[in-house]
Amino acid sequence: MRLLLTIATFATLLLTAGCQELPVYLDSGKVLARAGKSELRVRDLQAVVPGGLTGEDSVSFVGMYVDRWVKKQIKLQQAENLFSASAEDIESLVEEYRQSLLIRKLDQYFIDRQIDTVFTDEEVAAYYRDHIGDFKLDRTIVRGRILQFDQGYRQASKLLALMGSKSPARQKDFADICLKNNFVLADFTGTWVEFGEFLSYLPTLRSQNYDQLLKPGEIQQMRDSRSHYYFEITDVLRAGEPSPQERVRETIRRILFNQRQSEIVRRCEEQMLERARENGEVKIYLTEQE
Repeated sequence: MRLLLTIATFATLLLTAGCQELPVYLDSGKVLARAGKSELRVRDLQAVVPGGLTGEDSVSFVGMYVDRWVKKQIKLQQAENLFSASAEDIESLVEEYRQSLLIRKLDQYFIDRQIDTVFTDEEVAAYYRDHIGDFKLDRTIVRGRILQFDQGYRQASKLLALMGSKSPARQKDFADICLKNNFVLADFTGTWVEFGEFLSYLPTLRSQNYDQLLKPGEIQQMRDSRSHYYFEITDVLRAGEPSPQERVRETIRRILFNQRQSEIVRRCEEQMLERARENGEVKIYLTEQE
């Protein structure tokens, strides 16, 4: 109870003082909590209390902070008692982690100063050609288009003929009719999509296999209770085949970026080593055992 009262009193005085100098009677060295050999003093707590807290919020924050501090100290002391025999191992791990952090920070410093994040289409294409076997599809992808229109549309046969025509002029007529009648046209002729996504625009069931529909260049049809569907699959790539370059372009860019980072680090390491040798800061002694 006494500890809680001390915390509440401190929180009130701290907020009252704000950023001003603490009152004389509120000694910054005053102990607020003790756990084993560790002590939490007023100055420690003053440094972590957020600005803008008032009333009960400040008391609550201080109380929770002190509670967490006490629990942390108790756990640390218990850990030291249990694992004192392995203290050297722990110190070694801490030092190794500290060194790793410093080295990563230095590597990042070099990278930030020298990295070029621009990759030309030629660089991407060259990597794709050299590593095409690394980019295998895990599922079927397609290009094509799907037209959905009302069942009662009386020029459905004309629409079918226009959609299947190779003439640019008739394809424009087809597009104009679709636009005029607000027909739903999902056009994937310029991009690859997973076959499952393509099927989601048709009245299909996920539980069924529709591989029989993979007929490039053929206009096919489906119906449901309200709509009629014409669809055409223009291109097919199946699982196990190389993925198109456009689908893995960003992956290749990330790979090239990582390669550039590694090259910068390697080059800087070599330069630092060479300078150190020239300055006599590095000597390597190798002896052969007889």
